[in-house]
Amino acid sequence: MLLLGGASGTGKSRVAYPLARRYGVPIVEVDDLVLAVQRMTTPEQQPLLHHWDTHPDAGRLPVSRVVELQAAIAEALQPALEAVIGNHLETDTPVVIEGDYLLPALAAQDSFDGQAAEGRVRAVFLHEPDPAQLVANYLEREPHEGEQRSRAEASARYGDWLAARAVEQGIPVVPARPWATTLSRALLDLGLQRDPELRADAR
Repeated sequence: MLLLGGASGTGKSRVAYPLARRYGVPIVEVDDLVLAVQRMTTPEQQPLLHHWDTHPDAGRLPVSRVVELQAAIAEALQPALEAVIGNHLETDTPVVIEGDYLLPALAAQDSFDGQAAEGRVRAVFLHEPDPAQLVANYLEREPHEGEQRSRAEASARYGDWLAARAVEQGIPVVPARPWATTLSRALLDLGLQRDPELRADAR
C-alpha cells in the first residue's frame, strides 16, 4: 500500500495515477473521502471538515493561519483514513492513496484500525517550495481561476510544514521537479524501483 502526500498543486496526480496503472491497483483520492464525510455530516457535527465551505475567505487569512487550519482539518480526517487503510490491510488489497490531508504521523503508524502495518504501508511526500511555480501549476490546471497567488503561498508553506514533519518521521520527501523524473525518483525513495509487483511487496 502506498500513501502519497503533499500540498495542493505539487503534482501528486502526476505520480499517483501512473503508480496505480503501473501496478494495476486502485487509487483512493482523499478529496473523495472529504466529500463523502461532508455529505454525511453537518457543519455543526464536523466543523473543521466543513470549514472551507462555511468560511470561503481563505485568501484574506494570514498564511500561517491557513497552514494551521489545513493541519487541523487533516487531523480531523485521520480516523476516516485509518479506517480505509485498515480495511485494505485486513483484506490484503493493495491501493494507492493520495491527498493533501495525508499526514506524515499517520503514515508512520505501526497499525491502522487494529491492523498491523508490518512494513506493508509505504509513504512518500512531494514537495514544491516555490509559490511562483504553484501559481503556474494552478493556472495550467484551473485557467478560469486566474493567478491564485494567495492560495499558492499558503500551499507552499503547508508543503514546507508537511516536508518537515515527514523528515522527522523518516519518510521520504521528493522534490516535485523536474516532473520528467518525479515518478522514478518517488519509486526509488519508496524502494520500489526494481520491485516487479506492488502486490508482492508493498500492499
